[in-house]
Amino acid sequence: MQTIQAVLLGIIQGITEWLPISSQGQTLLVMMSWLDISPEVALSYSLILHLGTMSAVIIKFRHEFIEMLKNLDSNLTRAMIISTLFGGITGLPLYLLIRETFTGGREATIIIGLLLIATGLLLRSQRSGTKDIDSITIPDMVLLGLAQGVAILPGISRSGTTITVLLMRNVRQDVSLALSFMISVPAVLGAVIIDHSYAALPIGTSATMLLASFTAGYLTMDLLIKFARKINFSKFCIAMGLLTIVITVIL
Repeated sequence: MQTIQAVLLGIIQGITEWLPISSQGQTLLVMMSWLDISPEVALSYSLILHLGTMSAVIIKFRHEFIEMLKNLDSNLTRAMIISTLFGGITGLPLYLLIRETFTGGREATIIIGLLLIATGLLLRSQRSGTKDIDSITIPDMVLLGLAQGVAILPGISRSGTTITVLLMRNVRQDVSLALSFMISVPAVLGAVIIDHSYAALPIGTSATMLLASFTAGYLTMDLLIKFARKINFSKFCIAMGLLTIVITVIL
């Protein structure tokens, strides 16, 4: 992979991570359809890209993370722990399944298209609530974790799914956004611990991707989060999914 391609992938990840349109689905489509990268290698690169945006989240919400570590009895800490544990219940089996079955480029692209459509349909149900972080209940945390685990599927937006679940549980939109991004940190770290396939990737390419996704993600986070609050991405995901399927079938 050329350096410019690695940088562009990092920029795509850094921008789409904050929008409910599945950053993983978008980067996998680019890698498999345009760069002719195998699904297995593309998934490994995707993990590197997520490490970059995860680092941006840690820096952006550093005060919240520090406060959480100082007060281990807080509701935010409970939400992080419970959602992570239950995320593993759905996420780990699906992640292992993807690693075993996500091998056919054409079939994989169609699956991503279908899951983008599913994300679009899910986003149609978004509505704001009234709960703050201290009012979030254990059932809310459990459902949040299960939703994040399911969102491991390429094409299912992790942020879109988790934010929608929180809004459906009557959580305020700003709280939903912040919590959705914060719980992505242990999820990505868990994937790094479980999946070591990224270790076989070229170090230079991986470093370039990570730096590009971190930089783009950190610089665009605030702007794109504000943009995401005003725009309904349901139609975009459905149209993108249909277009992906049609192009794949024709070609």
